[in-house]
Amino acid sequence: MSAPGKKAICFYFQVHQPFRLKRYRFFDIGHDHYYYDDFSNESIMRKIAQKCYLPANNIILELIQKHKGKFKVTFSLSGLAISQFRLYAPEVLDSFKKLAETGMVEFLCETNSHSLVSIKSRSEFERQVNKHKEMLKEFLGVEPASFRNTELIYSDEIGSWVADMGFKSILTEGAKHVLGWKSPNFLYCNSINPRLKVLMRNFVLSDDIAFRFSNREWNKWPLTAEKYAAWINKLAPHSELLNIFLDYETFGEHNWKETGIFDFLYHMPGAILKKTPFKFMTPTEIADALQPVSAINIPSAISWADEERDITAWHGNELQVAALDKLYSLAGKVNKCEDVQIKKDWEYLQSSDHFYYMATKFFSDGAVHAYFNPYETPYDAFMNYMNVLSDFEIRLKKYFPESAEQDQIFKLGSQLIEKDMIIERQAFEIEKLVKKNSRKTVKKTAKPASKVLAKVPIKKSIEVPPKAKAVTKKKIVPKKPVKTLKKSK
Repeated sequence: MSAPGKKAICFYFQVHQPFRLKRYRFFDIGHDHYYYDDFSNESIMRKIAQKCYLPANNIILELIQKHKGKFKVTFSLSGLAISQFRLYAPEVLDSFKKLAETGMVEFLCETNSHSLVSIKSRSEFERQVNKHKEMLKEFLGVEPASFRNTELIYSDEIGSWVADMGFKSILTEGAKHVLGWKSPNFLYCNSINPRLKVLMRNFVLSDDIAFRFSNREWNKWPLTAEKYAAWINKLAPHSELLNIFLDYETFGEHNWKETGIFDFLYHMPGAILKKTPFKFMTPTEIADALQPVSAINIPSAISWADEERDITAWHGNELQVAALDKLYSLAGKVNKCEDVQIKKDWEYLQSSDHFYYMATKFFSDGAVHAYFNPYETPYDAFMNYMNVLSDFEIRLKKYFPESAEQDQIFKLGSQLIEKDMIIERQAFEIEKLVKKNSRKTVKKTAKPASKVLAKVPIKKSIEVPPKAKAVTKKKIVPKKPVKTLKKSK
């Protein structure tokens, strides 16, 4: 066990932005090799930089200076986010560099593309992690010692890979279905390789800030720094470690400045330091200072997404599985290819966001899945992505040509997928029209019959359209049957 009375609190923020795809149609395949919506990518990045990244970074820098070594935070910046900072908001990257220089901020390693590669390929996973290490060293001047996987995806196997790569700790979700009676408020270790420490998110305290802060219907609204510190203090007798993990966009973007979120951020560290026995620490410091209470067994992958806390947000339907399988079937060829643009497209196309847009589990009301989602339906997202991937594969084939038979199979497969998706979309549109027409029919039939009959003459109510009349006359009064009747008399 750890030293008596030693209690740690870890504040971690995720920073990620994908390179969003433009509308890429079937007829663009083989002709247009640029896939990205530059206008959306730049405008969204500039917007979030002004509303969240810059003001929040300034506050954290001020708090570090104010509390003189007592306030520490942790970030993970995806490789794609760093690339977008360099393109569209270099001042944001400069502000993160200033935070790194304080020595009070830890930057975690992850997959460079914020990808789902950990559920597909160990070798590709390690390749991406090493790429991200290089980016952190080049652009922030830091050497990461702890790890967070995309969207906190974790399993025993993934943890063992991370341990083998030399990392001290990993972050994941304190999911109820894996913890059972255990508390997330302690340090655990990987069940395969106990050298890796596992920090588990306290989702109640985290979501109080992330999702409930600006909800005026919440029975504990408004949330103040003093109230939050009081809740933390109540947990102190039975807790050793509190992990508050958030999307960084919580500050200023998900909760606007007008909600008071920045005031909360500014006063929260002081309130915790004053009213609780917890000390702010980073994951690597926690791994060195505390001892795990036990191993945590997680045979199937978990994440911090949705109520299920599993990976179905990205790998939960046939569309997502097919797209992901197709993507990683190209990995071997990509790694042999020396084309710089193909390598870059490969990184951008792996972002988990592309698969998140294909989720159908919340299609009926999915407010969370719709956030920053450029597609009207999951089927649109799938078709757009598969069109891009088809073009990407054609470019790869120029470097690694296949036999004519394999090429024909691929073309037929692509056509089948395209037709199936068209049928799906048309079925969806038909269903919408049927519902719309049924509502109109209900409204019409709701009128009193007497009023309807009063307005419509009886003659018109049984009148047949001109074309129908002609057809009816020919069928009902044919010439030949009439003559036959006369003869019979």
